[in-house]
Amino acid sequence: MLIDNTVIYEHQYLLEINQKGKPFFYFFDWDERTYAINMEFQHFHQFYEMCIFLDEHAQHLINGVRHDLRCCDIVAIRPALLHKTAYPEGAPNKRLIINFAIPALPSGLEVCMRTIYSIFDREVPIYRFEGRCKQAVFEKLNDIYYLSKSPNELTNLAIHNKFVEFLSLIYLFQDKNTYIDCTALDDIASKIYSITAYIHTHYMDELSLAGISKEFYISSYYLSHQFKRVTGFTLTDYISMTRVRNAQTLLLSTDLPITDIAFQSGFKSFSQFNRTFNRFAGMPPSRFRRDRPPSF
Repeated sequence: MLIDNTVIYEHQYLLEINQKGKPFFYFFDWDERTYAINMEFQHFHQFYEMCIFLDEHAQHLINGVRHDLRCCDIVAIRPALLHKTAYPEGAPNKRLIINFAIPALPSGLEVCMRTIYSIFDREVPIYRFEGRCKQAVFEKLNDIYYLSKSPNELTNLAIHNKFVEFLSLIYLFQDKNTYIDCTALDDIASKIYSITAYIHTHYMDELSLAGISKEFYISSYYLSHQFKRVTGFTLTDYISMTRVRNAQTLLLSTDLPITDIAFQSGFKSFSQFNRTFNRFAGMPPSRFRRDRPPSF
């Protein structure tokens, strides 16, 4: 099936090179998702991810900020970035998810790859191309699909080369990026997502219902009820989960002592950290670090 006269889609088609968690791997997943299986809270990976939306409309949350998606938008998710896609009610939505990790390259190519990876570092890492740029970018993904259908002893190398070309074109065409964030939200929902974004940038500070209500000029009672309606979480639980997610990132990506991580994540005591971490992660922080799950 050709989506938007641009990109090939085959329902439930998987392409894997090595396993997730290896220093070098690719995982391509052409599939559908529905509103009924939206993730409860934002998650993160220790690898890179490209989310390519292939249907009419959805939203993607990045660090608590909601962004509008339409067909063929590309979301570039760096490791440890909190995010989730929110699919609308109704029919399933097509998408292509690409998880990958590329190890250090031979001397002379590291600078090039660091340059390419800068596409993941934009404040809003979403790319929307039109016309010839769009065709050129998605042609590389179509080539990967065709290569996987006729494998030989050089297929994995060819797929890798095509994928690097895909990333390179996004970098080279980024000045042609036409993405505009135009999420249609009512006034209170828009304010609530401003508050979630505030929580994600101030989770290490003292946060309370009263303090946030004052910051955003909204009554505590109204905020409490509307926050739960819009996000599905109480304000207190959302703050706690955001702190736990950031602690998990530090546990997996640093060798900092767990006590330091607790305070850097906004917890006021180590006992509070342990109790809250266990509640939301289902295990103590020491075990989470020891087991080192590849994604969460």
